[in-house]
Amino acid sequence: MNDSSWGAPQGAGYWGTPEMGAAPAGPAYDVHDAQQTRPMPNVPDVPDAGRDADDRDDRDGDAAHVGGPLFRDEKPQEPMSTPMPSPPQKKRAGRDLRAAIGVGVGLGAVIVASLFIVQAVFVGVIVVAVVVGLWELTSRLEERKGIKAPLVPLAVGGAAMVVAGYARGAEGAWVAMALTALAVLVWRMTQPPEGYLKDVTAGVFAAFYVPFLATFVAMLLTADDGPQRVLTFLLLTVISDTGAYAVGWRFGKNKLAPRISPGKTREGLLGAVAFAMAGGALCMQFLIDGGSWWQGLLLGLAVAVSATLGDLGESMIKRDLGIKDMGTLLPGHGGIMDRLDSLLPTAPVVWLLLVLFVGSG
Repeated sequence: MNDSSWGAPQGAGYWGTPEMGAAPAGPAYDVHDAQQTRPMPNVPDVPDAGRDADDRDDRDGDAAHVGGPLFRDEKPQEPMSTPMPSPPQKKRAGRDLRAAIGVGVGLGAVIVASLFIVQAVFVGVIVVAVVVGLWELTSRLEERKGIKAPLVPLAVGGAAMVVAGYARGAEGAWVAMALTALAVLVWRMTQPPEGYLKDVTAGVFAAFYVPFLATFVAMLLTADDGPQRVLTFLLLTVISDTGAYAVGWRFGKNKLAPRISPGKTREGLLGAVAFAMAGGALCMQFLIDGGSWWQGLLLGLAVAVSATLGDLGESMIKRDLGIKDMGTLLPGHGGIMDRLDSLLPTAPVVWLLLVLFVGSG
């Protein structure tokens, strides 16, 4: 999810929190920028010819020069008419909704087709998403903070983590996670010791945050009704996001966490909870073998909370890095990590609750 999906957007030209020093766009701000970037005109070498009236007024304090002619034989300029006030702008989502919907539908079609036709292909989709997400995260860390988390051992170890989780369950995922952390420590030793601690710390964090949490999606697939479990996980996360957007956009007034994500509102959170609980009741009743509607209510509540926390967590990372999106691969969405922010922390929650409700088989 993104910051613009929970409530009314900020005004045009605004991005960031007040603490970040963001300046609102407006007539005074835009005119100042235009003066700073305007090319210098070619004028004859005449005294005072290259100085506009405002510059002379600032230098000499002569009010008679303000708005006056540059040359003696020049006619005074007509005063500029007062611009008409612009009509109030309608709410905008802040992103290209057509592109976002198109990309979302395309990704959904690929996921559903691979999920119900060839499960091994779906595991491959998870691996690709993990590797691209790691690349985006490590690239932003190096660009913005100078932290060089080693990508090669993270990518190899992340792919191994997903496969091990699918083939060997939680035990395989933990072993692959430990080996990946060890590989990060050893790989970084080939470089100078300066920054070693922050680089390997970021590498271990990235290994846990992206591939390890994504492994629970592959583990959902191992049950007899695995495709239905994965579909429930995806649907409830999307429904939670949709509920937050719809309710927050229409009724959002009270900020949820203004210092972390100014666009999110408490009303949007209530919408996420309501939509996810309703969707959870339907999914547990009709998709999950042995499931019950009341279990779906609890599952939906947990998904809404975990998805919101995941979204806020990545928003905190992006605020620290001073960026709006982790990447630009998905038009209308940002990067892969901007789509995984809610999914990653929700995967272990859904896996655990389904095991408790209906078992791991």
